[in-house]
Amino acid sequence: MPGENQDASKLTVEEFLHDAAVDNTDIEVFLHALLRLAVHNLSHPDEELLCGITLLRHKKAATVASSSDRAQRVDEIQYDYDDGPCLRAAREGDLVHVADVHEDARWPEYRPRVIEEGIRSILGVPIPIDSGDSAALNLYSNESHRFDEEAIESAQQYARQASRALSLAIRLARHRDAEANLEAALDSRTTVALAIGIIMGQNRCSQDEAFDLLRSASSSRNMKLRDLAADLVTSADPSTEGAHFDR
Repeated sequence: MPGENQDASKLTVEEFLHDAAVDNTDIEVFLHALLRLAVHNLSHPDEELLCGITLLRHKKAATVASSSDRAQRVDEIQYDYDDGPCLRAAREGDLVHVADVHEDARWPEYRPRVIEEGIRSILGVPIPIDSGDSAALNLYSNESHRFDEEAIESAQQYARQASRALSLAIRLARHRDAEANLEAALDSRTTVALAIGIIMGQNRCSQDEAFDLLRSASSSRNMKLRDLAADLVTSADPSTEGAHFDR
């Protein structure tokens, strides 16, 4: 973990998260490091908060990191109703504070279920990110009125400091996804080209004719072109002649 040899309380959030982003290429590892710091800085000595991060991508919500199994479970309750304090914080970009779950009339279906989990107060803090997605830091306490003005300001400041590093991590993840997609596309083109070469040799036809044969076979067999090409390349036998595809 970044900063293990240093006192975590002496690190600024930005210093810690910068180290985490540099040292970890997996966004999930990075986010768990973020939560460990959040719990360390925001909990009281006699109570450890539950903490999670909700990320909204393509209108789908998911907890991408949590401080415990219980935190994960509590986060997921709101997804069953597609609404809740932390989802709303992420979607609308505004802080959502539930001082006492028993006294808050919002989310009437969601509320009884978090009460069953022993939750008494909730704080949803939006994490601004510049990727077009949205996120929130989710804090849960077993105590009512747990989040006073000082705690709320600390959480907001933490979210502001964390946002740049979180945006960086998401951009890095997207860049890796794009690289993987490009590599897969290039592999697919290479496989199709090899398959066309095999068909040309076996059928003594032109490149265009070979591609038409491959495409026709793909349609008639209800297979993706790249999958059929991969099968042909894998099973190709140089001694075989006259391979034909049914149109």
